[in-house]
Amino acid sequence: MSTRRDFLRRAALLSAASLATPLPLRAVQGGMAAPPVPDSASPVPFPSSPFASPNTSPREAARDEPYWREIARQYRVTDEVTNLEAGFFGTMPDPVLAAYQRNVDRVNRESSWFARTRFPAMAQEARQRTAAALGVDADEIVFARNATEALQTLIRQYNGVGPGDTVMYADLDYPAMQDAMRGLAARHGANLVTLDLPEPATREGILETYREALDAHPRTRFLLLTHANNKTGLIHPVRAIHEMAQARGVDTVVDAAHSFGQVPLDLRELGSPYVGVNLHKWVGAPVGVAAMVIRRDALGGIDPAPGGPGGAGGPGAAGATDRIDTRIQVGTMDFATLMTVPDALDFQDAIGVERKAARLRYLRDTWAIPAREIEGVDILTPDDPELVGAITGFRLRGDGSREGNAAVVRTLMEEFGIFTVARSGLARGDCVECHGITG
Repeated sequence: MSTRRDFLRRAALLSAASLATPLPLRAVQGGMAAPPVPDSASPVPFPSSPFASPNTSPREAARDEPYWREIARQYRVTDEVTNLEAGFFGTMPDPVLAAYQRNVDRVNRESSWFARTRFPAMAQEARQRTAAALGVDADEIVFARNATEALQTLIRQYNGVGPGDTVMYADLDYPAMQDAMRGLAARHGANLVTLDLPEPATREGILETYREALDAHPRTRFLLLTHANNKTGLIHPVRAIHEMAQARGVDTVVDAAHSFGQVPLDLRELGSPYVGVNLHKWVGAPVGVAAMVIRRDALGGIDPAPGGPGGAGGPGAAGATDRIDTRIQVGTMDFATLMTVPDALDFQDAIGVERKAARLRYLRDTWAIPAREIEGVDILTPDDPELVGAITGFRLRGDGSREGNAAVVRTLMEEFGIFTVARSGLARGDCVECHGITG
């Protein structure tokens, strides 16, 4: 009979097999060191065209190991662990890291003269490039330091909820966003409703869960949705849920922190007027940059930032409330980080988001599908291509306890050199998450 330790050993082997970037798995490789990585002074040049044959489909490209080895050579990673939590923040590839280091040096050297005279045009270029990549207009986005800041701003300053109304979120939504929704309800005297998403999840099962909840609570006015969640990796059919909510007079706000760069993303297709995304996760920009998106016709639903132009306690300014910039105040952001955004987008474009997503999914399937056959383990994320990307959660059958999942994480690290994390907040118990990697 297969034991839990058998599962961990087999899962370690499957994870090792899914990685093109050679990292050590101590229990599998006997402690062998990883091959040398490129020196920071001489980054490996990235090919100007992603594939010799422009007719290569993303599915075929996902299995082109020589190509992905070339991409893996663009990353310098530690040889101490195999990191399967790649979505906390993304490792910068060498060309992006080199650009960031040049930008840091320039900002430090040219100081406020540069910040006031040269930087604004660079920031606008980054804004335009990001907007284009997301499928929106530049005046519909504004930079934030992370998706949490962007989404909490959207939720806290949403003005469409009154006493007796309802706001709603699900168990898979990010804790900080859940906190913001609870705060919104408390401030406006609204009711709070939470819903538990089904396990195993199917598209129709997800839609039926939201349909039943919205029908049961006709005074719902604001609904939090997560496009690609960080607990099980489930990708929600956001467009269909948004349309269902919109037909009932409900506004939606979408947490797409893990979406941009992990899966193809066009915010117009999601439908929601309010979205927060990260650029330092799957896009691989330096840590500290995200975007808050407000559809132009929905700007009035978000109050101006308190203390800013047009905001509570702030000075009035003609036309000030017609700009998305008035909805958030982050102060001075990292100049070099914003300057490096176009470089990160260039690197992603050189690969192609469709190819990148197909590769991430291929790596995920390499371990997750065989692991479904291992006795005593539950893979929580479906294999439906519309519902999963790089991230998948699992738990040992019958053990959703915090202690049990923490023990799995500890065992993977101590015995196999695999680093990942446990996640809490799921209605049916904690789980362990595994992220794909771009190599």
